[in-house]
Amino acid sequence: MALHVYNTLTRQKEPFQPLHPPKVGIYLCGPTVYKPSHVGHMVGPVIFDTVKRFLTYLGYQVTLIVNITDVDDKLIHEAQKQAITVPELAERVTADYRRNLEQLRVTSVDHMPRATQHIGDIVRMIAGLIDKGFAYSAGGNVYFDVAHDPDYGKLCHRDPEQLEAGARIEVSPLKRNPGDFALWKAAKPDEPRWDSPWGPGRPGWHIECSAMSMRYLGNTLDIHGGGLDLQFPHHENELAQSESYTGVPFVRYWMHNGLMKVGTGKMSKSLGNEIVVSELLKRHHHETLRFFLLTTHYRRPIDFSEERLEEVRRGLDNFYRFFERFQRITRNSFHELPAASQRGDFEANGQNREFLAEVARHRAAFLGHMDDDFNTGGAIGVLYELLTTLNRFTDTRHLEADEPEPTAVLEFQRGAIVLRELSEVLGIFDEPVAPAATRSDELTARLIQVLIDLRAEARKTKNFALADQIRQRLAQAGVTLEDRPAGTGWRLE
Repeated sequence: MALHVYNTLTRQKEPFQPLHPPKVGIYLCGPTVYKPSHVGHMVGPVIFDTVKRFLTYLGYQVTLIVNITDVDDKLIHEAQKQAITVPELAERVTADYRRNLEQLRVTSVDHMPRATQHIGDIVRMIAGLIDKGFAYSAGGNVYFDVAHDPDYGKLCHRDPEQLEAGARIEVSPLKRNPGDFALWKAAKPDEPRWDSPWGPGRPGWHIECSAMSMRYLGNTLDIHGGGLDLQFPHHENELAQSESYTGVPFVRYWMHNGLMKVGTGKMSKSLGNEIVVSELLKRHHHETLRFFLLTTHYRRPIDFSEERLEEVRRGLDNFYRFFERFQRITRNSFHELPAASQRGDFEANGQNREFLAEVARHRAAFLGHMDDDFNTGGAIGVLYELLTTLNRFTDTRHLEADEPEPTAVLEFQRGAIVLRELSEVLGIFDEPVAPAATRSDELTARLIQVLIDLRAEARKTKNFALADQIRQRLAQAGVTLEDRPAGTGWRLE
């Protein structure tokens, strides 16, 4: 099937048809940089980095923008609390955010604009909205007049009165309507300020994203992404002011990802239950965290727990052991395989046609999941099935024997190349990662090897009771032995 994307605006999956193919523009709302990034901040970037990877794999030329909100009430209050300037705080927290993205292999962001770098664009857009009658100035502030926009509420599929009733709306006697939102805020003492036709002040949150997104991607974006909690008021207000300003559709596909949950509630700084990414990465490898974020369909909430991360790590160890196995068989590194960078056909012809046909079925299933609204959770499930197929072929064809059949090895490698191809779409397995066993300290490894040698000697002298006892005692300690043609290996469970 061709790629279909769920559109929040229409509440249905639609065939993906960008405005100017093969070009695709994606805008993702980034963080307000007033505190270090928590793991919830990584959900959107990892998802949309993967979306870009898949679209590029399909042959599109993709531009991905992730903004930084570096002026906001929360930033001002936090900077005052820490007795530093707003720019100092924003710079420090932005650097933390960038480091976390780099560690999680979010490498496809093309531009990361900051709101304070686009004040001129913002002021021009506000002036245009006033000229068109969609906004008004009052007391040095500028507000968007929601009553003047007949389509206001169409993203949330609710009328303005319902939206007002269900949201915390800033109260001001200067507003014409309670639901009007600020485009420009008059300066207060000791706050950042810029000159404008309405007096010194700073931009409102929503206008920043409209100005920055259109500055880089034009009046109509192909995809606008963000967390589900941004649908209202942020994205609803973005849509209203942008279409009122340009007179053309603002976004073709609105994509909203589910939120990170801890226990029964969402993870957020305001609730004080955030898990700081830099601390989390001290306990877990970055690939474990990226894999964890992709195991759930992006529109569903993600339940965070240390137990779930440990479960993911154990699952990844199965792949890492396969990569070691692949190297033993082929004398080549899995991570250096020449995988296809764009979608094409897989030819299942060969001596081992049943195996190659099964590989082809797994590949088609993986791509089918990705075509179905970027279903990375389903795609990862297929990767495990492909791994099982590769391991089963290795065992049945005795590829770890001293002299395996050359054609079988070559066709086994073709199957591994498919695994490499698909994993690159997800941004995983891009470099060697040692499984848990080989991350053990040197002394533990040496002691286990001593026991393996004693077991081998016991088997040689036909003392099978002792050999079995060594295996059983090691298993009780969480060490699994693997008897191979070339010798006995081991791993930690």
